[in-house]
Amino acid sequence: MSRKKIAVIGAGMVGATTAQRLAERGYADIVLTDIVDGMPAGKALDLEEAGPVVGYDSHVLGVTTTEPDHYKALEGADVVLVTSGVPRKPGMSRDDLLGTNAKIIKGVCESIKKYAPNCILLLMTNPLDAMCHVAMQATGFPRERLIGQAGVLDSARFRTFIARELNVSVESVHAFVLGGHGDEMVPLPRYSTVAGVPITELLPPDRIDAIVQRTRQGGAEIVNLLKTGSAFYAPAASFAQMVDAIVLDKKQILPCSVLLRGEYGVKDLFVGVPVKLGAGGMEGVFEIKLTADEQAQIDKSAGAVKELVDVLPRVM
Repeated sequence: MSRKKIAVIGAGMVGATTAQRLAERGYADIVLTDIVDGMPAGKALDLEEAGPVVGYDSHVLGVTTTEPDHYKALEGADVVLVTSGVPRKPGMSRDDLLGTNAKIIKGVCESIKKYAPNCILLLMTNPLDAMCHVAMQATGFPRERLIGQAGVLDSARFRTFIARELNVSVESVHAFVLGGHGDEMVPLPRYSTVAGVPITELLPPDRIDAIVQRTRQGGAEIVNLLKTGSAFYAPAASFAQMVDAIVLDKKQILPCSVLLRGEYGVKDLFVGVPVKLGAGGMEGVFEIKLTADEQAQIDKSAGAVKELVDVLPRVM
């Protein structure tokens, strides 16, 4: 079986780490692009030279995309992952990035539409849910092939904090974080379990509240510690998990940002919900029953996303 072709747009810390994780899978050849001259080619060559040591035959091509036609390297890509954009700095919210990153994503996605019109497009650029709208307008892709990566990362953080609190393996912890990728995200303790037991039966409310709050601030916590960048190991791992589900047609249920058409009471907005990921991309929204309070939180989170979407025409 021939290897898939996966393009990673943006060769910064998130993009390069994502390319590394995917190359090590061995199921795809990787195209790594960036606007910085020489940087993607240098990182790509370094990744190829790691192949004999780690044991993978994936080819990694690095391309500088200072001219539109340089995106021609995307031709035939099965999956395109976008990490381009300005990262957060201490004191910045994801929303502060709206105008700058919207312009970047618009240009990138127009090139993706031109050279990889049939790809499954995954985005990570913040503010994530609003950037998905920009990508949708620029590409015209159906919702099945345009998916934002946020919930996988947020849930991974939630799982980490739960596991540390209870001193158990992270592999025994399952958790869902829904809603927009921001301060209004909605961790769901009732559906978060350790070996199948809800954490509401294992932890007191005050500890759950503290873990929920830390999850919501998970990205900012790392930004404040790094001071000159944002998280990249866990985001890259989360991207790779989504690609696994698609390339290997796993039909895995993962929380992702997708365009909703009435599910969870939300319409025409990209909001994080559990979806089935497989070879067709987003193959279905997985609806779970919510309490009135949980639904209210989803509504509030979706409202925060709508505020950003409404601002987009003025900042682009």
